Amino acid sequence: MHDLVGAVWRTSSRSNDQGLCVEVADNLARVHGVVGVRDSKDQGGPVLEISPPGWTAFVDAIRAGHFAN
Repeated sequence: MHDLVGAVWRTSSRSNDQGLCVEVADNLARVHGVVGVRDSKDQGGPVLEISPPGWTAFVDAIRAGHFAN
């Protein structure tokens, strides 16, 4: 795991008032080569570290509707 000091967290635009919230720190890609993802309700909890290409593939899959209900 990388030192996440300096992470700039932003809440997903898809977060809602039902507690389904995630935060992303994509500024870490330039420094550590990872994108951080965490639960906004548990900011001191675990952080997923995803490679920038993996993050891009994930976002592309969401936009393509691969995870739609």
